[in-house]
Amino acid sequence: MVIDNKLKEKNLHLKEKAEKIKVILTDVDGVLTDTGIYYGQNGEAFKRFSVRDGMGIERLRKYAGIETIFITGENTNTVKTRAEKLKLQEYYLGVNKKEEVLEIIKKKNGFEKENIAYIGDDSNDYDVMQLCGFTATPNDGMSFIKDIADYVCETKAGYGAFREFAELILAFKNNS
Repeated sequence: MVIDNKLKEKNLHLKEKAEKIKVILTDVDGVLTDTGIYYGQNGEAFKRFSVRDGMGIERLRKYAGIETIFITGENTNTVKTRAEKLKLQEYYLGVNKKEEVLEIIKKKNGFEKENIAYIGDDSNDYDVMQLCGFTATPNDGMSFIKDIADYVCETKAGYGAFREFAELILAFKNNS
């Protein structure tokens, strides 16, 4: 497995948090998408997802046994299709209180706070991020989210921010 040693070396202070991760939770809009919504002439909505983020999800599963779970306020076929394409075992759509879903995930899977990573970007992620062991935000996340995140990605939302966070976790999980 290829390890990004520069990413690892710059973030040695996060080693202990990353090593404990067993699952990564992610918001969708503003993390896996570029925050834009495109409308066709018939009113249908389109979203842009990064293939690199999808590869991050696959690499977490393959090299560290870490599953990814979507927790999003969105409840669209587009997001469901993306979750299914990525073979997610769990995903939660149409969520208003993400911290309540976090409790369900913890009980269902036997996770403790320190086992859970979360990447989010906006006010609907604020409360749940404070309940997770290792948090991140894309480079263009809201400033108040950057203030509470353990890691601020160099990459913007929808352009590989999730992948960057995944690679950071993988660097410490597999090459400590």
